[in-house]
Amino acid sequence: MQLARMNLKILLPFKIYAEKSDVLRIVAESRAGSFGLLPHRLDCVAALAPGILVFETEADGEVCLAVDEGVLVKSGADVLVSVRNAIGGSDLGTLREAVEREFLDLDEQEQSVSSVLAKLESGFVRRFAEFHHE
Repeated sequence: MQLARMNLKILLPFKIYAEKSDVLRIVAESRAGSFGLLPHRLDCVAALAPGILVFETEADGEVCLAVDEGVLVKSGADVLVSVRNAIGGSDLGTLREAVEREFLDLDEQEQSVSSVLAKLESGFVRRFAEFHHE
């Protein structure tokens, strides 16, 4: 009797980062904590937080990737992970540092840019309202 396996596809906005078949298990991180997927788990959708994605195959063993926020969808034997960025590496400590350096700093920059844009928009609306009343 052959064991059930999963097919994993990791997508970035501009390319397919990885495509693996015969995946035995997957561990991912959400805002609520880590969770695992086995082949017979019910179908699900999860929002991923920046962190470490781990999957295991017989051929490659355990593989760790640093991933940015995104979405994981499990449908039958297919698992689709769509993230903004991913970094491969062998050392778990190095990957954790990459997550903190690359992905979490980027979120802070995006929040800063968003704040500046909000101020510009409110200034534009205020000036437009003043112009309209003249």
